[in-house]
Amino acid sequence: MADPDATALDDPVGASLRGHHAHLARRLGAAATYEAEVATFSAVSADPDEREWADLARLLGRGRLADLFSRPAVPPPDWEPVFVLEGRQLVRTGAPAAGTAVNSGDVVELGAESVPGMLDLVARTQPGPFWPRTRELGTYLGVFEDGALVAMAGERLRPPGWTEISAVCTAPEARGRGHAARLVSALVARIVARGERPFLHVAEANTGAIALYERLGFETRGPVTFRGFRTP
Repeated sequence: MADPDATALDDPVGASLRGHHAHLARRLGAAATYEAEVATFSAVSADPDEREWADLARLLGRGRLADLFSRPAVPPPDWEPVFVLEGRQLVRTGAPAAGTAVNSGDVVELGAESVPGMLDLVARTQPGPFWPRTRELGTYLGVFEDGALVAMAGERLRPPGWTEISAVCTAPEARGRGHAARLVSALVARIVARGERPFLHVAEANTGAIALYERLGFETRGPVTFRGFRTP
């Protein structure tokens, strides 16, 4: 399998909205964002002008969140800053470290009927943005205990040749049982089987997650800064 072009990872939101997720996109001029309740991620060009920012504001509506993900462009002064988060982007480059082989036998695919449980788990664990229709971005896998969803992970952004693994979370009462490793490994196997490469993003402060991903064969591609703004 040939390696995909890694430059697509410099603007994964824009590349996804123009490609694999075009059916979930709303566009006006050069600005784009996802459909409501799928994601708040928004994309602009590398050097957007006032017209492009105005188009994005019209797409989103007044007082709505524009999650610019890792895009460095800064909107006009009347856009309210909401958050800045330092993180890093990792790509899967090799096999897991010795001793990290996992059994994915208890991992199941999550369907529409699982959305209430997914939203409840996200509310309890705060893995990052997740909305009622986020599961439409790709495959989501989970682990159940006594009929309750206690861990999940799924596919999010899809720039050409790549699939992002996201929403990796485990309920507090189920931690320490290897669920995250099983879920990520199962997703990696699916992504690689269809000829793509896995990547992911993680907050720089989440050292435990970084260590887990490195054990599973991921390597840091570079730092990223995530920014969100509220439209005027």
